[in-house]
Amino acid sequence: MPNTNRTIDELLADYAAALRDGCIPIFLKSLTRKEASLIASSEEFRYAAQMARALNGVAFADKAKISNVSLFIERVNAEIASRIRKSKAPQRSKHSAKLRSERESELKYLK
Repeated sequence: MPNTNRTIDELLADYAAALRDGCIPIFLKSLTRKEASLIASSEEFRYAAQMARALNGVAFADKAKISNVSLFIERVNAEIASRIRKSKAPQRSKHSAKLRSERESELKYLK
């Protein structure tokens, strides 16, 4: 059973561990109302949390990956090319389509 009356130092240690493990939502769910208000009102926690985030960023900077956007760019280019081809294609006017459908309906009645 987790300790529900953690001090600010214990909360900071738990926050740093959650940050390192990538489970901040679990840490936040584990807080009691008293602990949450303690964190919200503590300047010490705020400064220490900033330090923990900076250290975490430095420690894992070499493992961070920049996302590859080449597939996204290819899809955007394909969509642009498709739109260009569609704009060059001859457009069917609504009037001619309407006339064609009227002719087809007349032919059905004649048969």
